[in-house]
Amino acid sequence: MSTLFISDIHLSAARPDMTAALVRFLQDDAPGADALYVLGDLFEFWVGDDDPNPLHQEVADAFLTLSQQGVPIYFIHGNRDFLLGRQFAKRAGMTLLGDPCVIDLYGERVLLSHGDLFCTLDVDYQKFRRITQLKWLRWLFLRLPLSRRQRIACKMRGQSQMENASKQQFIMDVTPAAVDEALRAHGCQVLIHGHTHRPAIHDFKLGNKAARRIVLGDWFEQGSILVCSPAGQRLETRTLA
Repeated sequence: MSTLFISDIHLSAARPDMTAALVRFLQDDAPGADALYVLGDLFEFWVGDDDPNPLHQEVADAFLTLSQQGVPIYFIHGNRDFLLGRQFAKRAGMTLLGDPCVIDLYGERVLLSHGDLFCTLDVDYQKFRRITQLKWLRWLFLRLPLSRRQRIACKMRGQSQMENASKQQFIMDVTPAAVDEALRAHGCQVLIHGHTHRPAIHDFKLGNKAARRIVLGDWFEQGSILVCSPAGQRLETRTLA
């Protein structure tokens, strides 16, 4: 009896080793799980469900096979794949969730999020994030020719990499005040998120009660998986080779 969580795989055609590791995880580790949650940034970037990239179909097929084995799969959008839509989710057998959302995890209320909304010190990024949440802007972008969307995404990715290289690490991390506020607002003592690529389990106090923040890792050098059961939570890794 276990529930699995992953995030920040950042799949792309340039890294077939990461795709192979994910497919292997879905085939070998995930069957028999109570559920699988993907907390965003499954792909390096996403410009629309109409993109015929063969990688997308390969990944959708792998998730769908797991879903057909009776494992519920849930997906929260990341900052890289916030345009992933219902068409792909249906192909992959996934259920789309809002960010943040609350689940019942073996009798405990747990808050799930990609995590970027808690990085409140990164003011410029938060402005960008608010823009990307505008429904009318998404509608317009998705109606551009696919080739133009791809060029825009590549340009934005390059700009993001340059900007992040000059930022101090603490600015791109979550702020404790934002985490505390979210936990209180949703009546939870546990938060699970990704985005920061800093896998760890942080125990702290929320008021006079014990609280926990669990951070998922990325898949650049090794797979990062959170395994939750009624007995507790543990972070595990998988080799890419």
